Amino acid sequence: MAGILDLLNSDLGKSIISGVAGSTGNDSSKTSSVLTMALPVLMKAMERNAKTPEGAEGLMSALSGKHDGSILDNLSGLFGGGVDDTVKQDGAGILSHILGSKQQGLEQFIGQKVGLDASSVAHILKVAAPILMGFLAKQKNEQNVGSSGDLTGLIGGLVGGSSATSEQSFLEKMLDADGDGSVVDDVAGMFLGGDKKESGGLGGMLGGLFGK
Repeated sequence: MAGILDLLNSDLGKSIISGVAGSTGNDSSKTSSVLTMALPVLMKAMERNAKTPEGAEGLMSALSGKHDGSILDNLSGLFGGGVDDTVKQDGAGILSHILGSKQQGLEQFIGQKVGLDASSVAHILKVAAPILMGFLAKQKNEQNVGSSGDLTGLIGGLVGGSSATSEQSFLEKMLDADGDGSVVDDVAGMFLGGDKKESGGLGGMLGGLFGK
């Protein structure tokens, strides 16, 4: 199965990158970098949420209703007149639901890696989130997914088909962490070269993210 990053490398993906960049006032290169890092992580978060009966039911309902994939059928209309506030509010709701308390930290980390402020990353993800849901709905329909178990398998395949970078792997670990101090130390060590006591920058951010 093709991975989520294959979408970005396709003609459709290039149109999405260009449209998201234009609608958020960012250049295409940085927008592409943000989406390349973020989309697999968002999919991983959806996969995690869908492993609970309530999460799977909610996602199945959304993919059969409001987020049925139709957004991908008229991208020129979506981006042509500027993305309206309704789409952005929808995207904000999606991000809040799947990322929870980790959202701000993820935006900060991606911004740090890409060279954008966190608010710019947030704007990009707000526009991209409904499109990502539409893509997942299209895949669900094409694969005839009808159960929650099949849905988590579908999402896992889309994530697994992507060639994850070290940053994506780090962000996925951050999402899956349960918040205990040892996880902070272990993950921080990946990026701080073993200096786990660093108080500023990424080290400080990690502490804030994982702190109870």
